[in-house]
Amino acid sequence: MPARLIASDLAEAVGHTPLIKLRRASEATGCTILGKAEFLNPGQSVKDRAALYIIRDAVAKGALKPGGTIVEGTAGNTGIGLALVGSSMGFKTVIVIPETQSEEKKDMLRLAGAELVQVPAKPYRNPNNFVRYSERLAKALAETTPEGVIWANQFDNVANRQAHIETTGPEIWEQTGGKVDGFICAVGSGGTLVGTAMALQPKGVKIGLADPMGAGLYSFYTTGEIAMEGGSIAEGIGQVRITANLEGFTPDMAYQIPDAEALPYIFDLLEHEGLCLGGSSGINVAGAVRMAREMGPGHTIVTVLADYGTRYQSKLFNPTFLREKELPVPGWLDRAAVDIPQVFEATE
Repeated sequence: MPARLIASDLAEAVGHTPLIKLRRASEATGCTILGKAEFLNPGQSVKDRAALYIIRDAVAKGALKPGGTIVEGTAGNTGIGLALVGSSMGFKTVIVIPETQSEEKKDMLRLAGAELVQVPAKPYRNPNNFVRYSERLAKALAETTPEGVIWANQFDNVANRQAHIETTGPEIWEQTGGKVDGFICAVGSGGTLVGTAMALQPKGVKIGLADPMGAGLYSFYTTGEIAMEGGSIAEGIGQVRITANLEGFTPDMAYQIPDAEALPYIFDLLEHEGLCLGGSSGINVAGAVRMAREMGPGHTIVTVLADYGTRYQSKLFNPTFLREKELPVPGWLDRAAVDIPQVFEATE
C-alpha cells in the first residue's frame, strides 16, 4: 500500500490533485482528454492555489501579520479559498461579491468565516465594480488595523499565476510523464491558464483558451481588439481586459464557447461519469473537445475541472432557471423537459 500522507495543516493539502480521464470525451475524439480534479482541493476549487500563494507572498513581504485582514473582490471561489486558508493561518477575511452570484457560494463564504459585502453587479469601468470597491475598502480598513490589511487583488497580483507556474503545470507534466500535447481552460483572472502555460508552453505543449460568450479575450487573441457579444451563466470566468496575470501571454488556439454547447457536457459527465461540476468546467471540457478535434486523434489534452456543481445547484441544475435562459434541460433533471442535444454519438 502507498505511504499515508499527513498534511501538517490545510495549506499543505492544497494542490496535488489527480487527473481523471474523461471517458466519453476521449472516445468521441480519439484523444485522451484528462481533467485536473481541482474540486478536490480543501476549498473545493482551483482558486485555493492562488489564495495560498497570495497569502504567502503577503506574509513574506511583511504586509500581513498575525491577526491581519485579507480583503478581496471575487465571484466566490477565490474568496472561499482565501477565507479557509487564511483562517488556518490566523487571518480574517472580508469578501466583496456581486449580488448576482450563487447563493451556495455566499453561504459557503459565511461558513468559512468571511465577512460578506454584497454589491450590485457593475462593469469594471464603473467605480462600484466589485473589484474596485474591494480596493477602496481595503485602503479604508488599513487605516485602523495595525496587524495589516492586504487587498488580495487576484486579477493583477502575479502571485496568482506563480502558483500555477510552480504547482499546476509541473504536476500535469509529472502526472502525464511529459506526454501531454495540449492544455486548455477558461480565464477569470488569467492565473490558471497563463501560469500553467508558462510551465508547459516552453516544453512544446499547445495552449488553448476556452472563452465564454460575453467575454472579450477570444476577440482579442483572434482580431487584436477586445469585443464582447452575448453572455454566459458560468460564474467566475470571462474577462474583458488584459490583467497583469495575462500580460505577455499568447495562446496557440482560442475558442468561443456558448452555454448551449457547454452545458450538455456538464449534464453528460454527471449522468455517465459521476462528475458533478460547475459551469466553467463545462466551458473547459467543450474547449478540450474542440482542441482535440483540431489537433486530431492520438493526442493527450488536459483541462481543468474547476469546482463542484453543487456550488451552483440553484441555477445550473434548476430547470426553471435554465428554461428562462433558453438553455437545454436534461430529461433526468426534469422528466417534462425536451431532450437536450447529444454531445456524443451512441456507442455499441
